[in-house]
Amino acid sequence: MLAPIRFAGTVLAAAIALVVLLPFHMIALAVGTGASMRVAQLWQRFACWLMGVRVTVTGAPAADRPLLLLSNHSSWLDIPILASVAPVSFIAKSEVATWPVVSFLARAQRTVFVDRKSRQATGEKADEVAGRLAKGDIMVLFAEGTSSDGNKVLPFRSALVGAAQRAIAAGETATIQPVAIAYRGMLGLPLGRQHRHLVAWYGGADLLPHLRRILSEGGVDVEVVFGPARTLSAADSRKAVTQDAGELVHKLVATLNAGRDPNAVLTKENVSH
Repeated sequence: MLAPIRFAGTVLAAAIALVVLLPFHMIALAVGTGASMRVAQLWQRFACWLMGVRVTVTGAPAADRPLLLLSNHSSWLDIPILASVAPVSFIAKSEVATWPVVSFLARAQRTVFVDRKSRQATGEKADEVAGRLAKGDIMVLFAEGTSSDGNKVLPFRSALVGAAQRAIAAGETATIQPVAIAYRGMLGLPLGRQHRHLVAWYGGADLLPHLRRILSEGGVDVEVVFGPARTLSAADSRKAVTQDAGELVHKLVATLNAGRDPNAVLTKENVSH
């Protein structure tokens, strides 16, 4: 009986907050201030609180610009979680632009939609992403290209990392920063390998039932770890940079899933560099 009430209350409160904050968000975007995504970040924090999502953050986004964040991806929750931590925009698959409600929220977050099946379209969107990066926007790329079950990290793809190189002015560099997301618990209990799928949304699973369960039950504990940032020049190999970022995220997620402190991995990474 409580689950339907919690679901309805969460949706209603989030909708009211959106109606209240959206005009301020649109004004900030129109004015083009440096804090144009801060209103969206405020709403995402409120949404996470409503859903009962508790976020623990290690590290922070790099201060340098242009900045492209490369993250793993296992759930639609990754989006409000990352957007609650920093004023970011996302690079998403083109199908998201057709989803009811989700499409509106994604556009409000200034998402760039990419048809990954078309090389020409990907190239055109890379130019759009480059333009956004050059203007100082922090862009998030879910570099696996799809979502996983949360127990593993798929190899990172490098195609859109080239957008960061396109954003580089002559003689300058861009910044690439890996980000790891790991879901550690739900309803006060640790999430093991066999239960992590309760939070993960992947493999063609229906969105609405998953959304309803999370909004009805809540109590999700998640950790976000920002790895060391590295510079990317026009001459660097985007494939090598992407592979390095993917390997670090893989180590961090494995460490977090095992219940260990991610700082041990970060310390080794800093020493090696």
